[in-house]
Amino acid sequence: MTAAPAPRLQRANGALTLRFTAERNGGQDDGGTRLADLYQSDPCRALLPSPDPGEPITAVLITTAGGLTGGDRLNLSVTVDAHATALCTPQAAEKIYRSPDDSAAQIDLTLDVAADAALEWLPQEMILFDGARLDRRIAVSLKADSRLLAGDITVFGRTARGERFASGSLFDRWQVRRDGRLIWTDATRLKDDTTALLDHPAGFAGAAAQAVILYQGPDAAGARDCLRELPGREPGCEWGATVIDSLLLVRLLDADAARLRRQFARLWSALRPGLDLRPAMPRLWKF
Repeated sequence: MTAAPAPRLQRANGALTLRFTAERNGGQDDGGTRLADLYQSDPCRALLPSPDPGEPITAVLITTAGGLTGGDRLNLSVTVDAHATALCTPQAAEKIYRSPDDSAAQIDLTLDVAADAALEWLPQEMILFDGARLDRRIAVSLKADSRLLAGDITVFGRTARGERFASGSLFDRWQVRRDGRLIWTDATRLKDDTTALLDHPAGFAGAAAQAVILYQGPDAAGARDCLRELPGREPGCEWGATVIDSLLLVRLLDADAARLRRQFARLWSALRPGLDLRPAMPRLWKF
């Protein structure tokens, strides 16, 4: 007898493109921002709720599939034109489920911020289930006077139920260019026995979660010093800040994902004034 062929599993192949542009009144920019272009295909969606006072135009990003698994693909692109300001944030944490085979979920994200424009790319947690496989590439394009506050939070396993990201794979790469020149790149690769890599003292030192914050704005060195002097540091959350070619880079590691989130919010809030935003987390992010 001939064996029945393995069933083909349905896979998500979604895309989301957003472009924000400055409002014009009589040929002059008046400081407002509107959505100029929107393209979305399942399972990607963007909602634009009325922003709170003092907040810019806000896009809330949703993955209607509820999460990703091996073979799923998302292609995301955000462009902010000159003199515009926008905030993009997910509705909830992104879940990367166990892959049924050796295929990885793929996420390609492009952030393009024009001259004298500002983008806040505010993440929620990305939770890697045990056995998850993810290949994510993030490309950022800036001008010398662009302002950017962007980041990522990765949680290694469903810690609330005692699960660790003990197997699977993660390839995560950032590339940041300013005026076409590469100023910072970073890649994380975890594969197979991820527990050994996460526990290694020269690696993640047993952390259950990591985060990164990137800031380009006025006086990056001064912003770094301000972060170092902030009161209320979360005991147990390790973090450091450095400036690379006028780009402020902050990294956080913690064995407690909830504690890392609190420290992340404290640092992020302190950097928001560099984008002419109030020094507090947006209300949508808190819930």
